[in-house]
Amino acid sequence: MSSKTPDGVDTHLREECTASELLFQGNFLRAKRDTVKLPDGHTATREYIVHPGAVVVVPLLDDGRLVLERQYRYPIGHVMTEFPAGKLDAGEDPLLCGQRELLEETGYTAREWAYAGAMHLAVAYSTEIIHIYFARGLSLGTRQLDHGEFLDVITATPQEVLAWCRDGIVTDAKSQTCSLWLQNVLSGAWVLDWRSPAPFGTAG
Repeated sequence: MSSKTPDGVDTHLREECTASELLFQGNFLRAKRDTVKLPDGHTATREYIVHPGAVVVVPLLDDGRLVLERQYRYPIGHVMTEFPAGKLDAGEDPLLCGQRELLEETGYTAREWAYAGAMHLAVAYSTEIIHIYFARGLSLGTRQLDHGEFLDVITATPQEVLAWCRDGIVTDAKSQTCSLWLQNVLSGAWVLDWRSPAPFGTAG
């Protein structure tokens, strides 16, 4: 058994779409039902959500604390503690999305940014991919919350955030993944490539 296989080796696991049906079209989500041909030649259906993708930001203050948010998430009926995040607009560059969301939700801009990687949030029933960015050299300005958006901005030490993940206070999947990245970056096990892009709204 190999933990990683090269392209083309997994053909015996792949499914082929033979028909597709749109079940629901919302403001930014779509639900689809596809008929697929299985590797053994039989057929099955796959129902899933088409999501435009998103970005999550791990903002690092100069004193080592982190910027997080607390907001009510209606589907689960709880106020959640999360890293700043937001969905991609059509055709939007993930870095620009991260810069935009950080400013709009927290009021912070960052001097340096580093792309950590991407995660697929719910591979069994959603196409959603979330790009992870770290941001440092933060400067605080004015938040620009969307209409109908209500959230509190908080700060915490890395140790507090990791303890919250351990204790079940932070259960948001993207924030837990970011905490894994954070732990490895702070330990030196994983290295980030920091860059200084143009501030949000100034790129030509």
